Amino acid sequence: MAEDAAALSLVASATFLEAFAGILAGPDIVAHCANKSSPAAFAHWLADPASIVMLAEAADGAAPLAYTVLTTPDLPIETGEGDIELKRIYVLERAHGRGLAGELMARVLADARALGKRRILLGVYGGNRRAQRFYEKQGFAAVGTRQFQVGGTLHDDLIYARSL
Repeated sequence: MAEDAAALSLVASATFLEAFAGILAGPDIVAHCANKSSPAAFAHWLADPASIVMLAEAADGAAPLAYTVLTTPDLPIETGEGDIELKRIYVLERAHGRGLAGELMARVLADARALGKRRILLGVYGGNRRAQRFYEKQGFAAVGTRQFQVGGTLHDDLIYARSL
């Protein structure tokens, strides 16, 4: 829903900071979040009929805890009509260990199937072994690589895929 753009932006920026503080320069994190995780960026995905954005909130008080974005693939591998990209899946650290990530992934897979997709793709930071283990446990396998730039830092990412 369009009114969720601000909450999505907030949890997106907070989770990106948690994930990359100490890896990326602080000013690069701030600039990246202002550009890629702005309310306007989420408003675009929310208005896009080819995208599905999900926000998970705390049961008590409805504070944003996690989110996902499924959208048209933008990856440097061959893609087709049956593909969709899990552009974002992030959970605040305070919500780790509760099964929320698994619940979000189950919903993402169901949503992708409901759209008639046959394969789901995602990119993950090459240094994030925890996330890679999670994706592998969910049935994803590495199918390629890409470079991802944040500020002045170029990172090697892995591209994962899973058939639906």
